Amino acid sequence: MSDTRELSDLVGRLSRAGVVDVLVDPAHRAAYASDASLYRVVPQAVVRPRSDDEVAATLEVCRALGVPITARGAGTSVAGNAIGRGVVLDFSRHMNRVLDVDAGSRTARVQAGTVHATLQAAARPLSLRFGPDPSTHTRCTIGGMIGNNSCGSRTLGYGRTSDNVVGLDALTIDGERLSTGRDDKGRPTTDGGKSVTDSLQEIVRANLAVARTEFATFSRQVSGYAVEHLLPERGFDLTGLLVGSEGTLAVVTEATVRLVADPAHRLLVVLGYPDFGSAGDAVPTILGFSPTACEGIDSRIVDVVRTRRGPDAVPDLPAGRSWLFVEIAGDDLGEARERAQRLAAEAGAADTMIVEDTGQAAPLWRIREDGAGLAGRAPSGLPAHAGWEDAAVPPAKIGDYLRDFDALVDTHGLSAMPYGHLGDGCVHVRLDFPLDKPGGPGKFRAFLEDAADLVVRYGGSLSGEHGDGRARSELLPRMYSPAAMDLFRSVKQAFDPEHLLNPGVLVDPDPVDADIRVAAARPVRTKLALAYHGDGGDFNQAVHRCTGVGKCRADTTVLGGVMCPSFLATRAEKDSTRGRARVLQEMLDGDLAPDWRAPAVHDALDLCLSCKGCASDCPTGIDMAAYKAEVLHQSYRRRLRPRSHYSLGWLPRWSRLAARLPRLANRLTSAPGLRKVALFMAGVDARRSIPAFADRTFRRWFRTTTQQRPATGKPVLLFIDSFTDHFAPQIAKDAVEVLTAAGYAPEITTRSACCGLTWISTGQLDAARRILSSTVEQLRDAAERGVPIVGLEPSCTGVLRSDLLELVDTDAARAVSKATVTVAELLARTPGWTPPSLADVRVVAQPHCHHHAVMGWSADAKLLKQAGATVTRLGGCCGLAGNFGVERGHYEVSVQVAEQQLLPALAGAQDGDVFLADGFSCRTQAADLADVQGKHLVQVLADALRRAGGSGDGTQG
Repeated sequence: MSDTRELSDLVGRLSRAGVVDVLVDPAHRAAYASDASLYRVVPQAVVRPRSDDEVAATLEVCRALGVPITARGAGTSVAGNAIGRGVVLDFSRHMNRVLDVDAGSRTARVQAGTVHATLQAAARPLSLRFGPDPSTHTRCTIGGMIGNNSCGSRTLGYGRTSDNVVGLDALTIDGERLSTGRDDKGRPTTDGGKSVTDSLQEIVRANLAVARTEFATFSRQVSGYAVEHLLPERGFDLTGLLVGSEGTLAVVTEATVRLVADPAHRLLVVLGYPDFGSAGDAVPTILGFSPTACEGIDSRIVDVVRTRRGPDAVPDLPAGRSWLFVEIAGDDLGEARERAQRLAAEAGAADTMIVEDTGQAAPLWRIREDGAGLAGRAPSGLPAHAGWEDAAVPPAKIGDYLRDFDALVDTHGLSAMPYGHLGDGCVHVRLDFPLDKPGGPGKFRAFLEDAADLVVRYGGSLSGEHGDGRARSELLPRMYSPAAMDLFRSVKQAFDPEHLLNPGVLVDPDPVDADIRVAAARPVRTKLALAYHGDGGDFNQAVHRCTGVGKCRADTTVLGGVMCPSFLATRAEKDSTRGRARVLQEMLDGDLAPDWRAPAVHDALDLCLSCKGCASDCPTGIDMAAYKAEVLHQSYRRRLRPRSHYSLGWLPRWSRLAARLPRLANRLTSAPGLRKVALFMAGVDARRSIPAFADRTFRRWFRTTTQQRPATGKPVLLFIDSFTDHFAPQIAKDAVEVLTAAGYAPEITTRSACCGLTWISTGQLDAARRILSSTVEQLRDAAERGVPIVGLEPSCTGVLRSDLLELVDTDAARAVSKATVTVAELLARTPGWTPPSLADVRVVAQPHCHHHAVMGWSADAKLLKQAGATVTRLGGCCGLAGNFGVERGHYEVSVQVAEQQLLPALAGAQDGDVFLADGFSCRTQAADLADVQGKHLVQVLADALRRAGGSGDGTQG
């Protein structure tokens, strides 16, 4: 079904069957064309079902029309298990609830689209949890874990997903409802689906020898169907068969899962070894101490973390080039401590460290959790890809396997950064396959075939937890006998005779080198290679940085960070960082969005706030704000632009004009009739306020003040941005007071200087580069003299630190970038300076998104702590984000973003609390939506200095 008429028939039938949420627009189809794998398969439609009945109705319509169906959770599959050519059923949007948590039976009943972290949050008040914990636990769904039989770091302690599922509710392609579970004696039960179960029993009786000898040979044998669960001695456990069947047999809608109690104490033993193979050799010894986790990383990943996030991002590690993170847990701290000490002594490590504090252990575990994203660049510096991602061998053989695997990688001329669950014999890896080069897919196939043969020689499994998908299904005959493969086909036939459920996976698979997304990528050089110098100036390579790990779908209200506020507001895949990257990939290499001006491209980017949260929070280094600026630049060059590009994009220019007659400007923009016209002409939502221009700009005040009282002290150059100068000059005045008290002599440029941010965010990059080049000329003398350049507005400071280097490639620009600091950063390095006391001050802090993403907020946090303030730090975005929240068409989403963290925090604040917001946007949003006036950090410090009489604390020692 490919033409418009047949698609219309599909949509019409779904609608008449009561299926409400059906998406067929190019942006959504492009967003769902890939998961976290290498593959691109464009669906005809996306259905986001609201109930079991809608799932059943969708199956009935698709069966009648012969349309394939693929079930999908968060789309974090690295093997291509969650994409398909027909209808994609996305359970994560609506069928995502925890239905019940039973403390007595230690079980929970959840819908298939329930996020793992949501289940954990529901079980936590009862001191329970779901045992398996994959690294994607912040966004992966329980249905997806069931599909792939996911495991995670603590499988040694809690087992695989299949060990933790009590029962399932599922639908076959024929509409039969299956309900599996266990009776009072723990024996497997099945209700419904008699025709399927009768067929399966006949199939198993005819294949007992194969089922008993080729499966369950070790714990991580996940490849193929788990037919061992159908053996008579296992009680014909249909639940065990369906877990790990990758949606090819039935569609799971609900699950009852087992919960466990966390031990009272967790100790982390970090063991250092000279190489990864040596670390693997120690695994059999370590398993003798009954750890709950045994994870391996080596210097290849650690070096990436240090390079990307700075030297402080990695805590001190024991000596070595490879490390095992071993968790020892128990309710008796003394026993756990003694076991950890014996393990450290007997593990044959070059160096050891025992960490008892969970806060100290967290950044170490975070390196492991972000492994898939961090490994997106191979040691060669080239993009690294999934495909051979999670093979496993018996743990006793893991050391030798790792050495042979490294040799195989070298033989094929590749490089990699392996890591993974070494205690289970499971190794994760991404490799720099030359997929974009001539013959690349063939080289990819050749490596996969050799790697499969290597694993089989070690008695291993092609997949250890992520399923076979499109990446490995074709290789299964290398692992299993012809009889076992015939058994798989018979099982598939019993459930799905027309092969409509997730076709191309497991049985009658698609070739491993078909539909490779990256192989279609062509180099795209742009005039302004904004934010992707690291990708050789290739915009296509930059957008293909997105490996699809989906961290942008995680709930930052629970986990912190910024990425991705628009997805949390709409819960639409196209509004996630990953979804946007997929649409941009489609624009460059596909056919749904043929050029820069394609409606699908602008639909996907429309709700991007350009918050830059992804620039810091995405483990693969996506910077969607930069990509959006590039798209807008390419789309509107030499063309008429939207009104807001001229009004908000040129705001610094209009502000300078208004500064000549500020009172007249304020009267004109506040008069009811004129205000409405002005907002319409500017492309601004009528519900937004227009900030009042200051009667006197800071620059005018400063020139007068310095003439009357020349400053003394160490020189610093205040970068006076347009927002501060024209709308909030008191902030700059307070900055002068604070810096003077700290022993500095603030200066400003002789002429107005602009960072060009509003031009950048509206894609006017030629103008932005001219503006920034002029600004560099004004700042270069101070920078070259070693004078700090102090920014006050975080977004403008961020431009000087980051975007400047991506637009102006000169030594002077690099000097300016290096010299630019925030107030907190400058004060932190000021010898002898101590902050004024804030011991009686309660602060609700909203770090600006660009502050978080570019500079980081740690200096501010340390300063406030040193001053004695009580701080509640908010994550996420305020929702205004520069011009985004004021533009027509964005108001509702802007408010929804504010409702995630900002507005609840302000509503719950106590009388006297200080709302700390350095960003002009954040203060404006709070004033507009909550009538709360925010303060800049320098205002809080200046207030404290004045309370102290300007002496004592706050002065230079």
